[in-house]
Amino acid sequence: MSSCSGGTPPRSAFIPTTMTLQKKLIARTLTGIQHKLFVMSGKGGVGKSSVTVNLAAALASHGHSVGILDVDLHGPSVPRLLGLSSRADSDGTGTILPVSGGANLWVVSVESFLPDRDSAVMWRGPMKTQAILQFLSDVKWGALDYLIIDSPPGTGDEHMTVLDVIPEARCLVVTTPQEISLADVRKALDFLARVKARVLGVVENMSGLVCPHCGGQIDLFARGGGEALAQAYHLPCLGAIPLDPAAVVAADRGEPIVRMAEDTAAKRAFLKLAETVREKLES
Repeated sequence: MSSCSGGTPPRSAFIPTTMTLQKKLIARTLTGIQHKLFVMSGKGGVGKSSVTVNLAAALASHGHSVGILDVDLHGPSVPRLLGLSSRADSDGTGTILPVSGGANLWVVSVESFLPDRDSAVMWRGPMKTQAILQFLSDVKWGALDYLIIDSPPGTGDEHMTVLDVIPEARCLVVTTPQEISLADVRKALDFLARVKARVLGVVENMSGLVCPHCGGQIDLFARGGGEALAQAYHLPCLGAIPLDPAAVVAADRGEPIVRMAEDTAAKRAFLKLAETVREKLES
């Protein structure tokens, strides 16, 4: 999977030799991964990537081996949230090596293959499907405790491809408390029910605002909408992550907030979420 000088990687970079061989390679890859977690939402801008990165970094900080597969092909943000600028490399046999995202953490994102990180990826459905399949078949993930897959908004090609290839994946649904977000998340839950996916639970992101001066919580976007949604669908509410000015600083630094030395409300919430997810997946 080599890069090119144009706006996107060459089409040949994402075309496997044969579909039969590719499926065998994917099956072999998946046997080395204990838990697969698919992070999604019907709505854009709810913080799926932030949840993915901080959840992965928190699990990795406890000694678990964690991979992040970024299948948001048109708007990849995982590398930036981790401060990564390295290009993806090969082991010399055509196998792709994930980019290190810190101790016990490895990342594969389409951004690592682009000649310019600001280039637009202009692909139709079949190319997106092939790219995701190749991320699973041709990447040397090795043995992982967790593979966390970050998805784009909606319920399109990327979501159907992942859940078709990894039907055992557990789905973590991210929402914000407002009705405008909840309405789209209901569509996502309907999609997951139709494809018979296994939903782990709901995370309410941007759940209130933590005042940087007094530490009090302000219901800027209200709170509890995600929890009410989880109850309505008989799903666990896995956690609530508050809006925290420290999270903005962390994102601009390219550093997960769970790795920052400061004790902040968002950091505590993400660490608690990671422990809850670990317990749910291992139960």
